[in-house]
Formats: sequence, structure tokens, C-alpha cells
Amino acid sequence: MVAVIGDVHGCFYTLVELYNKIRDKYNNIPVYCIGDLVDRGNNSYETVKFIISENILFTPGNHDYMFYHFFKDPTSVFARSWVFNGSETTLTSYENHEEAVFKHIEHIKSTPLYFNLPDCFLSHAGISSHYKKLLNIDFAKNLDSLSDYIYNDYKTDRGVLWTRDSLLDLGKLQIVGHTKHQEITLDENANAVYIDTGACVGNKLSAVIIKDSQIADVLESKTNLNDII
Repeated sequence: MVAVIGDVHGCFYTLVELYNKIRDKYNNIPVYCIGDLVDRGNNSYETVKFIISENILFTPGNHDYMFYHFFKDPTSVFARSWVFNGSETTLTSYENHEEAVFKHIEHIKSTPLYFNLPDCFLSHAGISSHYKKLLNIDFAKNLDSLSDYIYNDYKTDRGVLWTRDSLLDLGKLQIVGHTKHQEITLDENANAVYIDTGACVGNKLSAVIIKDSQIADVLESKTNLNDII
């Protein structure tokens, strides 16, 4: 059994509230986040610091990689895209914490692009159905055969950080963020659950409790206005 939190986007106070709800109800289970820790909301520095201090595992999102590349590879597409994708609030949140920037971005870069867990498969945007055309395998029995494609293709529009494609049925429940929905949304055809419920636009931050490829519970926290105003 695991808990998986949706896209936080700098909504630190909302994250703390939701995390405490998870711990109150499920004290000993691992907690993961689906990425996009930074941008949009006001408190990216506090969010990343909290994620690290609480040992919350996460798959990086496209916003997290843009943040990393802005400092490490400023001529890259990721870095140049960040200017138009919410960088202002992140830079503001780090103004008085410059010493933390490189620690945080190195931590972001060290995290895997996916987790293939016994209970579910986690990535930020999901595994595009495009890959079914490339591989003739039983995905349910050989998910790790996708690894090279995931890591070689993460910069493209169909990659695990960016895709808006229909998702591939992996034979186990796939948990993703990236594409906002008002409510947690199950795509039965892809056996995928979308858990970005728009915390940064004033809706809520959501988490699912997963056991044996099934949603065992849902926990949510309405966006704390200190995160967005």
C-alpha cells in the first residue's frame, strides 16, 4: 500500500495539510509525489525543502526539470521554456535561499523518471500509447523494458514529462499528474488515474491510497489561499 500526492506546484501549506491527513490515517505507508513540485504557487522553496526533509519520494515533473535546466543548461529547450511557464514565483521563493538552489535541483535530477511499484506504476505525465507501436512485448510482465525509451524520449512531446496522449495500459494501475482535472479521474481504457486536481489554480491537492492496483482511499485538501494569493 502506498500514498501518491498530485502536482503540488508550490502550494506548501496545502501540501503540509494533506500530508498530515495521510500520516494521521496511514502512519507507516510510503508516500510518493507525482512531480511538479515547483512553479505557479508562491512557495516552491518551502515545498521542495519539505519533500526532502520528510523523505517523500517523487518522480520529477516537467516544471521541476525546467527549474533544473535553467541553472545547469540555460540554452536548453527546458531552460528557455521555463521563462514562459511559471518561473517567476519559483525564483521569488528562492530569493532569500540562494544557498538551497543547487542542493534542491541536484536532488530533483537524482530522482527517477518513474517508479514501477508492486501496487502501481508512477510517472509524471504517463506512458504514451505511442510506445505500443514500438515494442511487441507483454508490458504487464516486462515493464522495465520500457526504461530505455522513457529515458531517451523524455524531452519530446510524447515523453514521460510532457505527454498529453492517451496512455498505454500497462497491466497495472498507472498514476499520473500533469493534466489537470477538477476531480481525480480514472481512464478505464488506459487503467490510469489522473490526480492533478489544480491546487495551484485554487481547487485542491489530492492523494490516492493504492493497494494491489486499486484505489483504496482518496484524501484531499482545499487549496490554502496563502499558497496562491
